[in-house]
Amino acid sequence: MPLPEPEIAREPIHTRRIECNGYRRSDGLWDIEGHLVDTKAYGFDNQWRGHLAPGTPLHEMRLRLTIDDAYLVHAVAACTDASPFEMCPAIVPNFQALVGLRIGKGWRRQVQERLGGVNGCTHLVELALGAMATAAIQTIVPLRAKEKPSEDGRAGFLDTCHALAADSPVVAAHWPQHYTGKR
Repeated sequence: MPLPEPEIAREPIHTRRIECNGYRRSDGLWDIEGHLVDTKAYGFDNQWRGHLAPGTPLHEMRLRLTIDDAYLVHAVAACTDASPFEMCPAIVPNFQALVGLRIGKGWRRQVQERLGGVNGCTHLVELALGAMATAAIQTIVPLRAKEKPSEDGRAGFLDTCHALAADSPVVAAHWPQHYTGKR
């Protein structure tokens, strides 16, 4: 269902697009790629790049995390294709600090410790913290659950959101063996 129509006239100003893709690699690892693009609906002058026409990316960044089944980061590739300042791409090498981290509990804190503030790029960090971490889980969990069920019999997705609470009607209907609510 779409959002309700706004009751007041408005004009578009800013668009942020984030796209994430997950890939299974032939070596048993996974690549999770994120792409962020910011555009403005109006033209403006940029001191470094000159005039940017409407729809021209102000920010365009990409990040690839190569991870294993346990969500451990083995490799990182990052790039800045468009930025408002000439120095922005110089921070890309810092994203190697993600190697050795594990997506899961503590991920946000560890990424912020290594790449927050002046140590990173707000846009690349935003990709890594949220959208890409979720995309990694969405990429791996369904295939691994089908190929190798949990040894303890408890589904790894339980209690990860409101609908998947162990006592929710969704779990009762789809995974009754894991349901903990009233019967």
